[in-house]
Amino acid sequence: MEFELPTWWLLALPAAFAMGWLASRLDLRQLKRENRESPKAYFKGLNLLLNEQQDKAIDAFIEAVQHDPDTTELHFALGNLFRRRGEFERAVRVHQHLLGRADLAASERDRAQHALAQDFMKAGLFDRAEQAYRALQGTAFDTEARLALLNLYERARDWSAAAETASALERSGTGSFGTRIAHHWCELAQEADAKGQAALADEALAKARRAAPHAPRPLLLTGQRLASGGRPADAMAAWDELRLHHPAAFALVAGDYAAAALACGQRSEAHARLQAAYEQAPGLDLLRALARLDGHDLAAEPRLLPHLRQQPTLSAAQALLARPVGEWPAGTADAIGQAVERAARPQQRYRCAACGFEAQRYFWQCPGCLSWDSFPPRRVEEL
Repeated sequence: MEFELPTWWLLALPAAFAMGWLASRLDLRQLKRENRESPKAYFKGLNLLLNEQQDKAIDAFIEAVQHDPDTTELHFALGNLFRRRGEFERAVRVHQHLLGRADLAASERDRAQHALAQDFMKAGLFDRAEQAYRALQGTAFDTEARLALLNLYERARDWSAAAETASALERSGTGSFGTRIAHHWCELAQEADAKGQAALADEALAKARRAAPHAPRPLLLTGQRLASGGRPADAMAAWDELRLHHPAAFALVAGDYAAAALACGQRSEAHARLQAAYEQAPGLDLLRALARLDGHDLAAEPRLLPHLRQQPTLSAAQALLARPVGEWPAGTADAIGQAVERAARPQQRYRCAACGFEAQRYFWQCPGCLSWDSFPPRRVEEL
C-alpha cells in the first residue's frame, strides 16, 4: 500500500517530536547526574580539608574540577591548597589556566591574577611577583597589591621604589606611612654617604624629615653626619631635638653627645641635660656618658652601685667588676650576686625537646604538647 507525501509528513512529525523529547530527557538526566556528582566531590574535598587530610582533599577537588571544569571556585580552592602545601608550580598552573579562559568575568580575572601573584611571592620568584602585583593596580585588589609590593621592595632593599609605593598608599588614604617613608629615605642617605655622595645624602635626609618631622632616626643620623663633618655644636642641636621628642632613643647617641660637648666646650650644659635624661629614664649608656663628662671610666662612677641595685643587669655588674676588689663600696658583692641571680633565672629551666615548652620543674609529660619523656634531665644552661 502506498502513502502519499503529505501522509508521510503527518507520521514523521510525531516521530521527530518523540525522538527530540527522548534525547532531551537523556541530556537532562546526564546533566542532573553530573550536577549531583560535582557537589558531592566538592563537599567530600571540603570535609577532607577540614580533617586536615590535604592529599585526599586535593584528589577530591581534582575530581570535582573534571566533572565541572567551568567552576572557578573549585580552581581557586585547588590552587590555594597547592600553595599551602608548597606545591607552587601546580598552584601557578591552576591560576594561569583560569587567566587563560576567555569567558572569565573581570572580577574573577583580577582574583586569579592576585592568587597568581601570591604564588610567585611564596615561590620566591620576586620579579614575576612584582609584575603580577603591578597588573592589579587600579583593580579591586589595588591596595593589597601595593602593600605586597611595599614589602617586596623593602625585602629587596629597593628603597626608592619602597618610598614611592608607601607615598602612593598614603595618598590613597590607606593609612599613615610617614615613619616608614622616613626609614626608606634614611637608608638612601646612608647608601649615598657610603658612596661619598654627600649632596644626595643631604637631600635624602631632608625628605626623611619632611615625611616624619619628629621621627627619631632622621634626627639621629643628622647629628651623626654633623659630628663627623666637624660641626659638634650643630650635632648637639639635632640630638637635643631627639632628646626632647624621643628620650628613649637619645640613649643610642648619649656617648656621641658627650664627645660632641667636650669638642665644642659645652661640658656643663651637656652634663645637666644628660643628668635630666638619666633621672627620667635611668640607663647604663647615659651613665657612661656622664662618667665621660666627669673625666673617668664607668667603673669609677659613684652612681654605678646604686644603678646596679635599681637595675640588676649583667652589664652593670660587669662594669663594677672592672673596679679593683679593694675599692668596692659596701654592698657591691650583694648587688652583683642579685644581678647574676636575675640573669641566671631564665636559664634554670627545663625545656621540652618536642615543642620548646619551658618550666621551672621537671615534667615526665610535657604540659604543652603532652609528649612523654620529652624533657632532657638537664636545665637549659647545661645543654
